[in-house]
Amino acid sequence: MESWAEMLGVMNTAFPIFLVVIFGVILLTSASGIRRYFANNRQPVLCVTSVIVGKRTEVSHRHDTETSVNRSDTKYFVTFEVESGDRLEFVVSGQEYGQCSDGDEGKLTFQGSRYYGFERLSRTYRGLHEY
Repeated sequence: MESWAEMLGVMNTAFPIFLVVIFGVILLTSASGIRRYFANNRQPVLCVTSVIVGKRTEVSHRHDTETSVNRSDTKYFVTFEVESGDRLEFVVSGQEYGQCSDGDEGKLTFQGSRYYGFERLSRTYRGLHEY
């Protein structure tokens, strides 16, 4: 019986610590998101001339062992270079990712880390006259 009593004593100590750690992680994650939200709100909305200099994807996989279902999620990233030479990377939709090509020039609209859009200059405007 002493082993049960010892195990219950350990559980009575470990379980509250485990809960505090879990709630702490949730609280810190939430605070980080809220802080980023308000930091973005304090930034001006900018519309700047930029060039697409890179694209990448990030794929995450999950497997549900109970239903044997594999699930994948893809995040799409586009890197823009602005006139000052700074590079900014934003998460974009899959549709927008598919329409972007390295070297595309246009107007990038963003606010802090929020991406609002990219309006490409027409090819004829850039002097390429492609048909």
